[in-house]
Amino acid sequence: MSENEDRVQTLMAMFKRRGVVRPAFELYGGVAGLFDYGPVGGRILRRTQEIWLHHWLRLGNIVEINSPTVTPHQVLEASGHVGAFNDHAVQCQSCEAVERADQLLEGHVKNPDALDATQLDTALSEHSIECPSCSANDWAGSAPMNLMFPTSIGPVGTGRSAFLRPETAQGMFTNYPSIYRHFKQRLPFGAVQVGKGYRNEISPRQGMIRQREFNMAELEYFIDPEADVDLTEVARNDVPINLIPDPKGDHSEPLSSEMIPALEAGIVRHPVVGHFMLETYRLMIQLGIDPNRMRFRQHEQDEMAHYASDCWDLEIHGCYGWIECVGIAHRGCYDLEAHASASGSTELRAWREYPEPIHVDKTTWAPVQAQIGPAFRGEAKMVIEALEAIEEAPESTPFPLTLTNGNVVTIEDGMVESRRVRYTINGEWFTPHVIEPAFGIDRIIWHMMDHSFNRIEKEGESYDIMRLPEDVAPYDAVVLPLFNKDGMPGMAESLFRDICSIPGLVPTIDAFGKSIGRRYARADEIGIPWAITVDYQTIEDRTITVRSRDNQSQIRITIDDLLEQLRFRTLSDNFN
Repeated sequence: MSENEDRVQTLMAMFKRRGVVRPAFELYGGVAGLFDYGPVGGRILRRTQEIWLHHWLRLGNIVEINSPTVTPHQVLEASGHVGAFNDHAVQCQSCEAVERADQLLEGHVKNPDALDATQLDTALSEHSIECPSCSANDWAGSAPMNLMFPTSIGPVGTGRSAFLRPETAQGMFTNYPSIYRHFKQRLPFGAVQVGKGYRNEISPRQGMIRQREFNMAELEYFIDPEADVDLTEVARNDVPINLIPDPKGDHSEPLSSEMIPALEAGIVRHPVVGHFMLETYRLMIQLGIDPNRMRFRQHEQDEMAHYASDCWDLEIHGCYGWIECVGIAHRGCYDLEAHASASGSTELRAWREYPEPIHVDKTTWAPVQAQIGPAFRGEAKMVIEALEAIEEAPESTPFPLTLTNGNVVTIEDGMVESRRVRYTINGEWFTPHVIEPAFGIDRIIWHMMDHSFNRIEKEGESYDIMRLPEDVAPYDAVVLPLFNKDGMPGMAESLFRDICSIPGLVPTIDAFGKSIGRRYARADEIGIPWAITVDYQTIEDRTITVRSRDNQSQIRITIDDLLEQLRFRTLSDNFN
């Protein structure tokens, strides 16, 4: 067993034992790709989501929405998911196991998820890929499989076709008119949504890395593509980050660079994409991700969606190697235009004011409908629309006119009247572009735990410490009575209640077991930063022992000082 495989097993065993994460429905044999967050993990998940939300909402022009997870067929057909949200499945003809073809080829070919069925089959044969279940090399042909979970809205048999959402993004696109009004019709602005996504994985493996129901968080940021972008905030917070540019592009070598130079060199192609890359990097540091094990990898041209102009994946290194955890894409106007076309809505636009009004004074040809109707019959409406759309009016009749159906008709004398038109144009309607950072929360939590987990030697034995940042630790502190006698349990319970009353803090209490050392170890293993011990001296003078998880040192302070320092988050100052 490799060192990474051993670490995966160690973490998963601890997660199950301590109530962090475990396979769902184990009473009934479990279901691949489904996991439960337990009492400890549920708290870590919630705190991670709250930090994610606050990080983006603090920018001021971003709001949170919450849309249904059940999504009508028409919405996902318009978005392209019905036709294109596929992976290629391949079946072993020896044991009938079904696998995802591109995953079988990882490490053997570059970007296997960009290959079509024929290319996948060729690569499986050329590299003699064996079945993970039976080691045979006898594959049937690859075939695309749509990954959405189908359902229906309404009575069985007559309900409306729908799917469990594969992403949170579509709810933000369909809510665009409401968000546009909320921001008083002024771009740029964004919307975020945190919640469940569903993907019917062909062969889910890698634990929390690949799930069928998962926690995700997305930001859709709507911009005017012609507007200047203020880079003051980027320059103020600029730090070097690891970049892996498109190897087929003009800048093909990996580098460490600040964002402003990367934008000036054209490596990162849009300043808002760069801004969100930098903000994502800062967020990951706050969550406890090791900066030396992060990199941004740019999608190659044949890897990106056809409508995207730039896309970067934040990859984090851990037990499973380099794993994509965040995708930051410039999606252009594809999404809003697709929904506008499918729904017939005219509300998925924005208004752009011109710096100076444009004054128009021109001669136009106005249609004489009494002549146009009989002359052109079924095409009369198109003729009128084409006349109204003329920018440079011909000087005289007759003249040719091209209709929207491609036909060319002749406008004769008497069909139009010459008119002088004067008006002012103050702006124009356009479809906003979208920058989308999309986060896999479960993958991020896995790497938070992986990077924070430390196994040290203590008193000749291995000792586990989870050095999570205080903001994402499952509990802010644990209260421990030294012994379950002589008034210590009651004093510990009273102190526990006092800490509970401090807004924003969630402590726990552990009075189970005679050994205070074992209880310290339980707290360290799940990442609780402070252990507070009530002992005989506490009964006498209301002082307690505070022990630091990270350096294992202790101090003695009064209960009043403890509560004050917990309230103002200054307890760590005693240990610097």
